[in-house]
This record gives sequence, structure tokens and C-alpha cells, in this order.
Amino acid sequence: MDMGFKRVLIANRGEIALRILRTLRDMGIEAAIIHGREDRLSLPVRLADVAYPIMRANPLDSYLDIEAVVQAAKDLECDAVHPGYGFLAENAHFVKRLEEEGITFIGPASGVITLLGDKIEARAAMEAAGLPTAKGSSEPISSAEVASELADEIGYPVIIKAAAGGGGIGMQIVHAADEFEGALKLCQGRAKSAFGDDRVFVEKYIEGAQHVEFQVLADGEKAIHFGERFCSIQRRHQKLIEEGPWLSDEKRAEVGALVCAGAESVGYKGLATFEFLRDKNGDFYFLEVNPRVQVEHTVTELITGYNLVELGIRVAQGESLPLTQDDIKIRGHAIQCRLNAEDTTNFVPSPGRLWECHFPSGFGIRCDTHAHPGYEMPGCFDSLLAKLLTWGPDRESAVRRMRTALDETLITGVDHLIPLHRRIMDEKDFLAGDITIAYIDEHQELLG
Repeated sequence: MDMGFKRVLIANRGEIALRILRTLRDMGIEAAIIHGREDRLSLPVRLADVAYPIMRANPLDSYLDIEAVVQAAKDLECDAVHPGYGFLAENAHFVKRLEEEGITFIGPASGVITLLGDKIEARAAMEAAGLPTAKGSSEPISSAEVASELADEIGYPVIIKAAAGGGGIGMQIVHAADEFEGALKLCQGRAKSAFGDDRVFVEKYIEGAQHVEFQVLADGEKAIHFGERFCSIQRRHQKLIEEGPWLSDEKRAEVGALVCAGAESVGYKGLATFEFLRDKNGDFYFLEVNPRVQVEHTVTELITGYNLVELGIRVAQGESLPLTQDDIKIRGHAIQCRLNAEDTTNFVPSPGRLWECHFPSGFGIRCDTHAHPGYEMPGCFDSLLAKLLTWGPDRESAVRRMRTALDETLITGVDHLIPLHRRIMDEKDFLAGDITIAYIDEHQELLG
């Protein structure tokens, strides 16, 4: 085995850039970072060993210009690039360009990203590996007629999804045949403008579903899992609260074995999250694979005691899995609240300067944030300001500690979701664990 990476380029910003930077420091690897104009004074940029400005009129382009990022990696003589999540993290063309330049991408190979990025292909591959999937179309659908025939076969309600998409963009739920024409056009139009690809597919819509995901690490040959996270509390298909564990030991072992087989079947290398919907009978249906580190990887770190970001980097360096499945033990319960800078009624982003900013600490508390007093929260990027986590020996104690932590957090200058999270921590269905992906819709009184 070689000596490992000497310098890694972080192709991201905000809290995840800081998270990666800290791990590179722990590992004795130099941290380089790209940044646009808005982020030149941000914490990750100030703390990096070397920062590389990519100034663009459109702030997003600083992080999305593939050739500029590849050039930065070459100019700074980086051995590898860590994409974090979002931006270029799931862009197969970017990975291919790095492969051509002989720079390691910290994540799966471009072919694997292409396969998993196509929802139809991914579903077929995972079905072949033995994962349970929702009944649906095996190829893209273009006419309402075909879609409607298929729906009769599957049974209503069904959901139309973009083949190339994610983040819930364009998804339409259809309850009856006469709704198809309009829903199909709408989904195709949105898919075309968001992903440049108007292919859509139809599958059974799981009613009363919970969202459960499994954390996987693989080295290209073998895979292990770190258990599940429960993330049904969402707004606009974006998660707000994630926690774990959620399943019985037996169910965890059963689904865990399947996701590892799925990862091994495509030669997966790196961190991955396998997402499922679980229906009211407790049956699991494969949704998608996220081929990257996830926002909520922190929940799993608290209950397993492993640094997932470090493990992902070690695997990318060419190490084989340093752990076996038997090494992974789950202790206690962890909860993460996403403290977004948004108003709690309509979730509209609230950019601005943070005048006062204090995050809690203490036993069983973790806070991942790039925010500090005086930080100027830009309006052009994701509104995530901080991830607040608590750990306890059981769910009840983790919830109690989260109330304490939220009450201690002070943020002035922007609207934020702390009041919403605080109300959820007292809500009876939440406390009873009676939660589905419709939780926010069904608890409108929480939105103040």
C-alpha cells in the first residue's frame, strides 16, 4: 500500500467543508479548498492550508465549474478531491475528468455514479441483488396512455418521478387515471429544466410510509453497514430531523445484509446511503442510493463511535475495509436537528448577518457548523446553518437533551428553525414515534 494522500482538495463549502477539513487534519493530510467570493472569509477557507479562489458572477458556478475545479486540483498538486455532498458530488463527468488526470475522487467510480444516478437502472440493479423494490415501470414512460395502463396494473395511487433526478423535484402523485396527462407533462417539464433530461418513470406510491436509510462503507469488493437512520420528518422532500436507531436487531441484520450485497454487486467503493420507504405493514421498498457522504452521517457516528469521513478517505487511499460487520455495535440513541436559516411558516431562506451566535456544548452534544458571530449567511446557497445533535442512552434521554440544547442555542440576525424543532420535541406523535413522511403536513399547528 502507498503512503496515502499528502494533500486533498475540498470541493465544497460550509459545514461539510469544515467537517472534511477537520478529518484531514486528524489524518495528517494537507487540506486545500476552493471558494467563491461569498466564502472568502468563511471558517473552512480561513482554516485550510491553502485556498484557491474561483470567482464567478454566479456564486454557484464557483463550485460547479468542472474544468475550474479540476484545474485547481492540478495547480495545487492535490492527490485527491473530496466533493462532500451537493455540487459535483454525484457528477459522473467530473469524476471521469479526475480519473483522466490521475487524481483520486473520494467516492465511487464514474461508472457506478452513472448507474446509481439513473433511478431506473439503479432499481433494476438492486432488484437483481435481492433488494425489495416497489412495483413500477422498468423503462422511461413518455405517454399518459402507457402510464395509465401501468397504473391499472400496479394499483393506485402511483408516483411519477424523474429518472435523472433527486431532491423530490417534479414528483407527482396520481390517484386516478384522469389526472395522468397533466401530472406527466408537469413532471417531464420540471425534470427537463432541472436535469436537462425529461425521462420519467412510474411506481407504486407507498402510503403512510416512513423513510429509513442504511449507512454503508465499501472498498470495491466488500461492504459493511453501520445500521439505519430514521428521517421521515421532512419539508419538500428535504429532511429536517434525523435519528437512529429505529429498527429491531433482527430487521437491521436482515436489511443490512441486503444493502451490503447491493453495494458489492456494483463494486461500490466509499460511503453510500441506501434509502428505503417502509410501509405501514413494516415492509421495505428500495428508493435510491446516495453515492456520497450524507448530511446526517453524524447521527451514525454518534451511535457507532466511528469517524465515517475518515473511513471514506482511507478506502479512497486504497486501503481495504479496516473493520468487519461484527465490529459495529450500536449504543444509545442520537437525534439531529437541521438548523436552517429559514422562516418556520413557509421555509423561505433567510440570508443575513449573524449578530449573536452561540451553540451549545456539554455531555452528549455535538454541533457541526461553520457559523460564527458576524458571519454573513449568503442567500445563494443551501440554507443549512448548523447541525445540532444529541446523544443519550435511549431515545427519551436524547430528546430531553435536545430540548436543553435548543434552549441554549442563540442565533440573531436571521430567521431559523429552532422554534419549530423545539415544538416538535414536545409534540405527542413525535414522542410516541408515530411519524410518517407526511408528519409536517399533518402537524400544521407546529409551523408558527
